[in-house]
Amino acid sequence: MPAEAAESVFPQLEALLPHVQKPIQYVGGELNSTVKPWESSDVRWALMYPDAYEVGLPNQGVMILYEVLNEREGVLAERTYSVWPDMEALMREHKVPQFTVDSHRPLKAFDVFGLSFSTELGYTNMLTALDLAGIPLAAKDRTIDDPIVLAGGHAAFNPEPIAEFIDCAVIGDGEQAVLDMTEIIRAWKAEGCPGGREEVLFRLAKTGGVYVPGFYDVEYLPDGRIGRVVPNRSGVPWRVSKHTVMDLDEWPYPKQPLVPLAETVHERMSVEIFRGCTRGCRFCQAGMITRPVRERSITGIGDMVEKGLKATGFEEVGLLSLSSADHSEIGDIAKGLADRYTEDKIGLSLPSTRVDAFNVDLANELTRNGRRSGLTFAPEGGSERMRKVINKMVSEEDLIRTVATAYGNGWRQVKLYFMVGLPTETDEDVLQIAEMAANVIAKGREVAGNDIRCTVSIGGFVPKPHTPFQWAPQLSAAGTDARLEKLRDKIRGDKKYGRSIGFRYHDGKPGIVEGLLSRGDRRIGSVIRAVYEDGGRFDGWREHFSYDRWMACAEKTLPEFGVDVDWYTTRERTYEEVLPWDHLDSGLDKDWLWEDWQDSLDETEVEDCRWTPCFDCGVCPQMDTHIQVGPTGKKLLPLTVVK
Repeated sequence: MPAEAAESVFPQLEALLPHVQKPIQYVGGELNSTVKPWESSDVRWALMYPDAYEVGLPNQGVMILYEVLNEREGVLAERTYSVWPDMEALMREHKVPQFTVDSHRPLKAFDVFGLSFSTELGYTNMLTALDLAGIPLAAKDRTIDDPIVLAGGHAAFNPEPIAEFIDCAVIGDGEQAVLDMTEIIRAWKAEGCPGGREEVLFRLAKTGGVYVPGFYDVEYLPDGRIGRVVPNRSGVPWRVSKHTVMDLDEWPYPKQPLVPLAETVHERMSVEIFRGCTRGCRFCQAGMITRPVRERSITGIGDMVEKGLKATGFEEVGLLSLSSADHSEIGDIAKGLADRYTEDKIGLSLPSTRVDAFNVDLANELTRNGRRSGLTFAPEGGSERMRKVINKMVSEEDLIRTVATAYGNGWRQVKLYFMVGLPTETDEDVLQIAEMAANVIAKGREVAGNDIRCTVSIGGFVPKPHTPFQWAPQLSAAGTDARLEKLRDKIRGDKKYGRSIGFRYHDGKPGIVEGLLSRGDRRIGSVIRAVYEDGGRFDGWREHFSYDRWMACAEKTLPEFGVDVDWYTTRERTYEEVLPWDHLDSGLDKDWLWEDWQDSLDETEVEDCRWTPCFDCGVCPQMDTHIQVGPTGKKLLPLTVVK
């Protein structure tokens, strides 16, 4: 593998630091970071969350893999993040390559360059990192001296738009997957790298759990749709399966969370309390692709919090999952942790709370030792009808009652999150958001006086792969903006309640680019490359994102394929169409997804299989997994203080 000299580039980098913003983000040496000896490592990983340090460092996925790999004998993992444009310009001028923050070695010197994509808007940042590292952008141009470029994270469930740039992708949970890959690479290196890159990629592909796009050909129909995706060499599976880690208590990571040097988006320690969600919200890719639900036990959570706080000194603990109040022991977890850390004033937080899972006792426990910030609820759909379409089973009465309870118990700020552009939605459905917010304020004033606020936050709906809405048409940017304008005017025009209602929204343009990338196929790679070459960077940041650039590059590159942006975004798909990600197996049965899509059009709701019989989504038998939920019946005991 890379025979590149792996000297630290810090001497050259140091001279650039006084000339860039926030130089501390490039220095490394964080509390709990790891630098292992280079020479005695057999397999060397560079891990990247393709965004700025302040967003990338707190990312749980990268932090977990960093620790899992570094615990393994003879394996080394270091981290790299996207450099800001000011640093990129200086690095190019002074010929400083993309480097890791741990030992400042060049990215090109590593065996594997693994990127975790939680959003598709990080694709241009990947190309920047590859180019700065001196690694060819196209996988077909790489040699034995280049790292294996690996994509993971939620966006990797459709890696086709970046198929040209990556060597392989892993879908699902990464912990065991990276260890299995490491052993295959280690054995291949020990044999003297027989057969070059092609051989090691083939060994990875034939496990059935690593997708190597170069081993698959895509055939297109005359109308632009995909005809089929076929392996182009024997021994490569027709479909690639996702990875699922069972028994989270056996994977208590991160044990030593990283403590950032510069300010980051989350200044807290986080513990994942369960993985997966079967609430069945039809828009939610995260819930669909992480099935089944696997809970961490109350005692496992308690141990992780205790060790993590000791290792970091943080004063807040985030209890993470897709719907944390659904944990079968959440009440005991919150009370037990609040009791344990009363004197230390350790605050607890949940990312957001389902309306129907909220109760004041839980909320009071969460805020007992910390600050009482606002509460966030996500009804998602403005009207009862829309909530049936998306399977978000929350009635307006439930919401009003819950929020009234919160206001009555001393909360002053409530944030409500909705989506606009959902399938079958009309203007009337969206305008009901304003009515709901007014009803919330009316009830709040009744129970708590006038000093209350409700913020309505709106996101644009983007159809995602492996969801029942993967066939749905996306609302155009102009259509989204028109609906948002009507809603804004209605809220502002409310003389009685409007001043107590905040309104936050994004325009429809970033959603169209995200939609193009999330349901795109290999032909979209040419758009991504053109955007990168035109200066596209940090597309997830409003101040760097350019809709016009994306549209201009799409108009330049897509006509030769006979397709355009609308073809990928606002076009409804049919049952017969081969979707770009059909050969990647999330465990979900395609017929079940289609039936759920038809149910949504009929406004039919579906229950959660944690507390009702199975609905045959296909995941458990297909992936040989099962639901793992409590309660265990245990309680968190007080910590014994060692004198």
